[in-house]
Order: sequence, then C-alpha cells, then structure tokens
Amino acid sequence: MRIGIGYDIHPLVPGRPLILGGVEIAFEQGLDGHSDADVLTHAVIDAVLGAAGEGDIGHHFGVDDPRYQGVRSLHLLAESWRRLEAKGFRVGNVDATVVAEAPRLSMHLRGIAANLADVLNVEPARINIKPTTAKGLGPLGSGEGIACLAVVLLMEAGDGEA
Repeated sequence: MRIGIGYDIHPLVPGRPLILGGVEIAFEQGLDGHSDADVLTHAVIDAVLGAAGEGDIGHHFGVDDPRYQGVRSLHLLAESWRRLEAKGFRVGNVDATVVAEAPRLSMHLRGIAANLADVLNVEPARINIKPTTAKGLGPLGSGEGIACLAVVLLMEAGDGEA
C-alpha cells in the first residue's frame, strides 16, 4: 500500500468557467490557470503520482507546454492513471477537502465523485469529497481563490483488498 498527498490552489477570476472534479459549476467566476484549473482534479493527480513515486503534475504536464493549454484536467488524470494502472496500481480510496467560501458545492459532490471514480476505475463509494470554508480567514476566506487537499491510498499487486 502507498499513500499520496496532493494540494493545489488557484485564484478566482471573471470570465472563466468554474470546473471542480470535471463538473462545471454555475458561478460568476472561474479558476485561473494554464489548463481548466480544476484544483480538485489537480490535487488528486498529485496524490496518485506521489503515492506511486512518479513526481507531480508539473513534472508530467508543465505549464510551459502548449499541448496542455486549456486541457480538461480529467484528461490529465486519465493519462496519469493509465500509466499507473499499467504498473499494477489500483485505488484503495480518495479523500479530498475543497476549501471555498463560495459557491456551495454539496449538490455537486455526487457528480464529482462519479467523474473521478470513472477515470480511476473504482466505484464512487471509494471517492470522498468534503467541501469546507476558510471561515473568512486569509485569501481563501475572502473568496479570492479555491484550494484542495487530496489523499489517495494506492494498492499494489499482493496488497489484497482495501
């Protein structure tokens, strides 16, 4: 068994869609970044890559590479997961906390979990997403951005079932 932790944060800006876990969420601002800036999926990518000892998202999908300009982050997760699955890894579970003052995310959690589960080839019950706020503290608390922390348990051949 291997455990990985991933973290990402992006500023909110007008004129971009807000994408979290591959779900487009109606909001007056979106996250700024080279790709679709999906902080949740980016954190999960870093967690799975870290658990497998494969570096981080920037190592594999650098912001200076024009191929990834505007790309869907779920595509980057799928590309990463194909490589790791071919090495014999499987997901035990994913647990992620999204820190956002707004919008409210509870109605989107099922769709987010389904998207991540589909890419990672696991049942949605192995994906847990928890929204929270920064309680008005700092840049996240003033609504300037959204952050996510994700933890992933990866299983290897011979580990048994999680």
